[in-house]
Amino acid sequence: MSYYDIDAILTDAQKVPCTFELDIPGLGHIDDNAGGDIKRGTRVLLPLWLGELLAVQRLGTSTVVNLDLPASIAPRVLNALRADARTVDLRALASHFYGLAARVLDLFDEEEVVDVLSDVRGFSDISFCRRGGTRKSRKIGGLTGN
Repeated sequence: MSYYDIDAILTDAQKVPCTFELDIPGLGHIDDNAGGDIKRGTRVLLPLWLGELLAVQRLGTSTVVNLDLPASIAPRVLNALRADARTVDLRALASHFYGLAARVLDLFDEEEVVDVLSDVRGFSDISFCRRGGTRKSRKIGGLTGN
């Protein structure tokens, strides 16, 4: 990925669900609560780049947020892809579906997602990850799906 790669920039701008694990004072504007606080357990959609940064931050013994599995890679989508991938409009789910799925696989250790996406045409990166390529997986937060 290059710094100037527009596809990587647009992929990182995709919104992913995040759950706050701590009360954060004065950050309520993220949840349409200007001047208020973010309460523990609040779910918001954040750009992938921001969610990832907040997920690796630790305050004491707790992370700031947990990244959740995006709706475009939820179990219902995986089931539809398993049944017949040709009937699923991937672009409607996420404008940069392949990039988002590759980034999710970098962040989460989800073997089911790897299995399903490796069968989707045009997703050769997944096979590379499955064979134990040089990519390293790092699990961040929890996966709750939708």
